[in-house]
Amino acid sequence: MPETPVLYVLNGPNLNLLGVREPHIYGHETLADVQALCEAAAEGATVVFRQSNHEGELVDWIQEARTEASALVINPAAYSHTSVALLDALKALTIPVVECHLSNPAAREEFRRHSYVSLAATGIVSGFGSHSYELAVKAALRLARERSATPAR
Repeated sequence: MPETPVLYVLNGPNLNLLGVREPHIYGHETLADVQALCEAAAEGATVVFRQSNHEGELVDWIQEARTEASALVINPAAYSHTSVALLDALKALTIPVVECHLSNPAAREEFRRHSYVSLAATGIVSGFGSHSYELAVKAALRLARERSATPAR
């Protein structure tokens, strides 16, 4: 791992509408607010923060993270429940992957209770609003630092 860890934070469809779309579920913070929270939580790590409504672009960024990142936080949004493509890309990673959700999918509609992404995630943080990101960033970076401190066998 590089001296300064690089953390990718990837956001899926409709997260560009945070603060406007269903604030009773997703909160009043904007995606820019979430980005600032992630950067503060990263405590000096480099944060690459991106959002796309397009599945293929998210796949490209996951593949990029394979060689450029120390860890990955992903809020796949609706793609959690539908995207085998994201799952397959994530399975190619050897870095920690933390799945993140603003709401608690397990407490919502039945179709939201299954996540393909979870099959490749090291861990999941959900249900804490924008603080889910803060917790996910801290967890991902801690896992990355622990991994870099462990001698290769």
